[in-house]
Amino acid sequence: QVQLVESGGGLVQAGGSLRLSCAASGSIFSISAMHWYRQAPGKQRELVASITSISKINYADSVKGRFTISRDNAKNTVYLQMNSLKPEDTAVYYCNLRFTTVYDYWGQGTQVTVSS
Repeated sequence: QVQLVESGGGLVQAGGSLRLSCAASGSIFSISAMHWYRQAPGKQRELVASITSISKINYADSVKGRFTISRDNAKNTVYLQMNSLKPEDTAVYYCNLRFTTVYDYWGQGTQVTVSS
C-alpha cells in the first residue's frame, strides 16, 4: 500500500512561485513514475509534468519553461517547482504514482490559487 501526501500549495500573486512536494510511503517509489496533475473548477484533470524512474521528464506545453519536476529517491519525494505563475494555473494539484498497471495511487490534492 502506498500513501501520497502533497504539501506546498497556497495563494500567490501572478508572477510568483510555489514549490509543491509529494511524499510517498512504501518501497516502490524509486522504481515508479511520478506525475503531477491538476484540475481547475469545471475542467477535466490534466497532466502537468511527469518524471520516470530514470528521471526522463515531460511537461505539458502550458507549463514548459515555468515548471520543473524533480525527485529525491532517498526521501521518497517528488517536487514541482512552479515559477512565473499565472491565474490560469489555479487548480487543485494532485500527485500520482504509477508502476505498471497494477500500482496507481493518488494523493489528496493541494490547492494552488494565483491571483491577478
